[in-house]
Amino acid sequence: MDEQDAPGQSQTKKEAYRGWKQGQVAWEEYRETVRAAREQVRKAKALIEISLARDVKDNKKSFYRYVSDKRRTRENVGPLQNKTGDLVTQAMEKAEVLNDFFASVFTGKCLSHIAQVAEGRGWENAEPPTVGEDQVREYLRNLKVHKSMGPDKMHPQVFRELRPALGGPSTGETWSCGSESRGGHEADQRAGAPLL
Repeated sequence: MDEQDAPGQSQTKKEAYRGWKQGQVAWEEYRETVRAAREQVRKAKALIEISLARDVKDNKKSFYRYVSDKRRTRENVGPLQNKTGDLVTQAMEKAEVLNDFFASVFTGKCLSHIAQVAEGRGWENAEPPTVGEDQVREYLRNLKVHKSMGPDKMHPQVFRELRPALGGPSTGETWSCGSESRGGHEADQRAGAPLL
């Protein structure tokens, strides 16, 4: 396979997709074409990168050109639509449109961009979910300690080490979310349960 075969693979994939959408090509044939094209592109890319790495001492310019091509990003924002529906192309107008949109998130003035929740779905009258002690123990037992901290800023290893204290003796109690458990914090302190 030649390195120059890879650029045409994108066109091959597009043609295969067009044929599949029009019903001229079976799904399996389309998938096989896409897989073959993907494999050829990956092989061509690997060959190019190997040749660049091999020749980096002799041909630094091509190596750094390849690296700079990978680092290029889009520096401009396309045309935006303002509140009246007009397309905005000037930089200052785009900044104002973006500022208005993101400021509305914090001020709550523009509610047209926020999805409205339908009323009367039965959530108002539903009981809050309950959490059993065995569910907490099971969760702590299956905790992945090598993961990063969650939104509570507590590392999973801390929970793993505190597992015996957090689980406590097996009483089979359940707690309703948002309510006090076992009579409040005083009862928890008398029972020896840790406060977190």
